[in-house]
Amino acid sequence: MIDLRSDTVTRPGREMLEAMMSAKVGDDVFKEDPTINALEEKAALMLGMEAALFCSSGTMTNQIAINVHTRPGDEVICDKLAHIYLYEGGSIARLSGSSVNLLSGDRGRFTVEDVKAAINPDDIHRANTSLVAAENTMNKGGGAYWDINELKKISSICREKNLAFHLDGARLFNALTETGERPEEYGNIFDSISICLSKGLGAPVGSLLLGKKDFIKKAIRVRKALGGGMRQAGYLAAAGIYALDNNIKGLKEDHRRAREIGKVLEALPYVDEVFPVQTNILIFKLSEKMKDTDFIAKLSEKNIKAIIFGPQTIRFVTHLDFDDSMMEEVITALRNLR
Repeated sequence: MIDLRSDTVTRPGREMLEAMMSAKVGDDVFKEDPTINALEEKAALMLGMEAALFCSSGTMTNQIAINVHTRPGDEVICDKLAHIYLYEGGSIARLSGSSVNLLSGDRGRFTVEDVKAAINPDDIHRANTSLVAAENTMNKGGGAYWDINELKKISSICREKNLAFHLDGARLFNALTETGERPEEYGNIFDSISICLSKGLGAPVGSLLLGKKDFIKKAIRVRKALGGGMRQAGYLAAAGIYALDNNIKGLKEDHRRAREIGKVLEALPYVDEVFPVQTNILIFKLSEKMKDTDFIAKLSEKNIKAIIFGPQTIRFVTHLDFDDSMMEEVITALRNLR
């Protein structure tokens, strides 16, 4: 079975499993798991942050950050395509009691002018704007990545207005692979960063939340309240260390394969539009000739999995477990669909 539903479907290879099985562990709630401590220190250094916190998922790291940065009744500025708004179970409202001010950016990427216009005045009738959140790369935007200069401008206005600036960097390393920027530059831009280890980097479980030491101290308390203390989770953290050391370089191949499939899709009669392919996420719209449910069913008959990502819209995501031979199978299948 060829699975293009997400880059979360990867499974640990032999070397990653060996690293996991040889990990030294302790009780992380007591901060005594040496492998988790090593992962957190490694990630903080990579991204130019003071400290990090290992959690079970990107939803948890994002929502912990929002909870620390806001108070009930506050407002979060983000794009209408943001994962924190669309795909995290309404947690901004459920867990933090905050509302959202949704921007309409370019495939999820907004500008400093958009942010300026969205900040509420100091008026008792209006919600208190306390947080701006960006996502890089943009999942719903087809893997689009940000111009770092725009992020720097937004960071400046956030500091001027005393707002926190959070990055949902679930696929940040996909963006960095294309831009060539240094990860530590992002630590100077954001107050908090979430990165996923279980997507393109291929670890089975885990995300990291990064920020200043006092921020992470508060985040640990929120993680505890959410039931996020995982005790001897160093086995999982070892996979994260292996991923950061070995799997970033492979992201460029994921992007190449997504672009090659994208070129094929552009020439097919049943495809109306292919979003620009910048990283490993490929989104395309089907014409009326091919119903989305029929398309998924026909691919399934050829042992290929994908997902419907909106009306007549399909998403493919390339990943560590998707190689060139599989890509050729997918291309052949797409060309022969009727």
